[in-house]
Amino acid sequence: MEGFRLFTRLPFCIIAPATKTTHFLTLQQFLMKKLLFLLIILFPIAGFAQSGQSARPFFEKKTLGEIRITLPAKNWNDALDSMRLYGEGMMLGSLVVDQVRYDSVGVRFRGNNSYQMGMKRNPFQIKLDFVKSGQNHQGYSSIKLSSALRDPSLVREVLFHEIAANYMPSPQASYTKLFVNDEYVGVFINLESVDGQFLRKHYGSEDNPLFKAGVDYKTESDATNCKQNIYGSLEYEENVDCYLNNFEMKSDRGWLELRHMTKVLNQTPDQSGQVLDVDRALWMLALNNVMVNLSSYSGHYSINYYLYQDNHGHFQPIHWDLNLSFGSFKNTGKGSDLDLRDLQRLDPLLHADNPYKPLISKLLQDPLNRKIYLAHIRQINDDYFSNAAYEARAKELQSMIVVPFNDDKNKIYSLEDFQNSLKETIGRKSKIPGIVELMSRRSRFLSSHPELNALPSAISDVAVQGRGKFENEKVNTFRITAKADRYPQKMIIYYRFAADQPYQSMVMAEESPNNLPSGMKNYSVSIDAPSEDAVLDYYLLSENPGTVLFLPRDYTNTPYKVKLSDLNK
Repeated sequence: MEGFRLFTRLPFCIIAPATKTTHFLTLQQFLMKKLLFLLIILFPIAGFAQSGQSARPFFEKKTLGEIRITLPAKNWNDALDSMRLYGEGMMLGSLVVDQVRYDSVGVRFRGNNSYQMGMKRNPFQIKLDFVKSGQNHQGYSSIKLSSALRDPSLVREVLFHEIAANYMPSPQASYTKLFVNDEYVGVFINLESVDGQFLRKHYGSEDNPLFKAGVDYKTESDATNCKQNIYGSLEYEENVDCYLNNFEMKSDRGWLELRHMTKVLNQTPDQSGQVLDVDRALWMLALNNVMVNLSSYSGHYSINYYLYQDNHGHFQPIHWDLNLSFGSFKNTGKGSDLDLRDLQRLDPLLHADNPYKPLISKLLQDPLNRKIYLAHIRQINDDYFSNAAYEARAKELQSMIVVPFNDDKNKIYSLEDFQNSLKETIGRKSKIPGIVELMSRRSRFLSSHPELNALPSAISDVAVQGRGKFENEKVNTFRITAKADRYPQKMIIYYRFAADQPYQSMVMAEESPNNLPSGMKNYSVSIDAPSEDAVLDYYLLSENPGTVLFLPRDYTNTPYKVKLSDLNK
């Protein structure tokens, strides 16, 4: 049947033409369509509003969204189970997102460990452009819904993504009510897909190599001499086909680029900055450690993250699949599962000496990277956990979804479990820690850890020299000065001239004025401007024997910015 999609391994047969969908309607459906047609004719303005884009932003966090899926199967979950079991196809259906309708969408169950056969409350993937090329909702052609498996609080993914977004690009996450064939399935987490719109927004492109660590379907491969059970650990393999067992390629190319990156990381780690965004990798690892996210690179299986190679050849790490964060998954790969006390006291330098975790061990063998990583851990803890800001936000999120959670007949956890899930462990066997139960003690442990309580060299008196009041000659360099106390060893400036460019770094020159207090040093640097309208983004790092400090503190989102034209006024 040329030009048709045929699904034969289902309890029924679905046939969908490549460009046009054929519907078989019941009498009731026929009458409803007639009624809808009359309403559109009689009320054209209302009809136009219904077919236009929803005013509600897709990832708006103050309200719950609503997604309604219509599938041509009464026992739709059995049909999706069959499809999940036998292949990677999708079932054709229609969709309404926040009152905006889309036809000819593809629907399937997704997930690896989060998928459970026989359950209606499974993670979903929806492709709006499955048949109609370019069809999207507010720019998003793919919708991914998480069922929050092993998270009785329903806040782990949303909370983690919100915190992570303050330090590195992180997918958006919000809540939505899901209906399938008018049956209420429950509250789901709506996750921003790591694809077109996300990649364009954060990296300025979407056509470069993209990989997901961990595979849902093993590829039939004749590859030999492959390392076994290494998952997405980024160990180097000479045979490029070995990578197919551990990564899913989400782009049209990239296996050779991925292999090259792992070769550099493992064999010449001092050059990792040429193929990897090292600072963002350190942020990812720090976030995993603080929030005990062991279903990740930092845990047993080295899975649940993406790698995207940006336009400058640097692989960018991206978090994914966070429903098991905050200690819901408990295995580090060393021995049996950790108990609550072990999770609370998880070593901030976990895997620092583990050769099978090169993203940690190879990067942290560099003394400066080690200090930066530990400083990131300290900052995350200070920003969100030592002040209990995370607890207030978790309670706020739960209060928004408690009613629709209770209305869910498919929920795995009781309302009592949901309400107690922040303060106490849930489940006799699974023993999922309460988020506050875990993080209140973990925060105190990190605050007092000897690797994290060294005092940094505070940076002060940051200034950029402009043209003198009575000088005629314009300045054509950015001359920046700053001071640091507590016996700094050096100060580094990171700078760029465009937001889509990677930062360059330069060690600032040390000056020795006679009037500085003991233990304080003055630093300066001059950076040539490429043009008269140049704009410089920059941030500073001070290093002393114990640790490092960044200024501005929020350098990942709001670096210092100075215009050459302002210096010449």
